[in-house]
Amino acid sequence: MKKLVIILAIVVTILAINKEEKIVIPKEAIRFRVIANSNEEQDQTLKKKVVDNLNGEIRKLTVLDNTLENSRKNIKNKIPEFSQVVKETLDKNQSNQSFTINYGMNYFPEKEYKGVVYEEGEYESLVITLGNGLGENFWCVLFPPLCLLDTEEEPENVEYTSFVKELIDKYF
Repeated sequence: MKKLVIILAIVVTILAINKEEKIVIPKEAIRFRVIANSNEEQDQTLKKKVVDNLNGEIRKLTVLDNTLENSRKNIKNKIPEFSQVVKETLDKNQSNQSFTINYGMNYFPEKEYKGVVYEEGEYESLVITLGNGLGENFWCVLFPPLCLLDTEEEPENVEYTSFVKELIDKYF
């Protein structure tokens, strides 16, 4: 009986510690999305480079903006800089892909992130589309600054273990 109580206490403690925080995007939010030309490896790599190179400009926005109206104004003002960064990234990577930048109401497909399902729909957003825009995308929230990295890749050489199973194996 004593062992059962100990196991139950351990399980409850682990569940409490591992409770996943759920991030909910507020209704008055501005999203950011970069859509790759395709799911081909070179297009996905190029998308990641564009995102990486835009990171500095995006970080400046999230630091400056403390209201929705300021965010809207600052994003609109930064579009030429975003465009220049994308163009330079494409040139540096010897890509002749076209791109578009659209700020306004844009379509987002349904997305699940950390157990929360975000409904598809039209959302205020800054969307950069590379080439045909048929590939997987990166997205985050510019305002309020809740960056949600969208990665489809599984890390290699990861070993999953169960703390509870290890404890049970150790003591029983």
